[in-house]
Amino acid sequence: MTSDEPIQPSVPPSGTGCVECLDGGGWWFHLRRCAQCGHIGCCDSSPAQHATAHWKATGHPVIQSFEPGEDWFWDYSTDQAGAGPALAPADSHPADQPAPGPAGAVPSDWRNHLHR
Repeated sequence: MTSDEPIQPSVPPSGTGCVECLDGGGWWFHLRRCAQCGHIGCCDSSPAQHATAHWKATGHPVIQSFEPGEDWFWDYSTDQAGAGPALAPADSHPADQPAPGPAGAVPSDWRNHLHR
């Protein structure tokens, strides 16, 4: 497999939360993992939609849910869900990490800030 392939099973996740939200003091609703480089970004319901922004900036089209108990993939280039191989651990954020998160950064009226 080359680094240009959209799924790189051996690449670990970049962390346990959205890289950009953590750097900028933001928050997320759910997390998504780039299947090519491991970047963790927030979902399209989140205020900043960093997972989609990562795809647009890098061209990495395939993400996997980074939520506990979920293993589905999404291909932005085809707008289709699907299955894929097991990716390098961890396969989700820690189970005790809240969603939305991170703890302490989520406003009390968070539902009013979601994209639908």
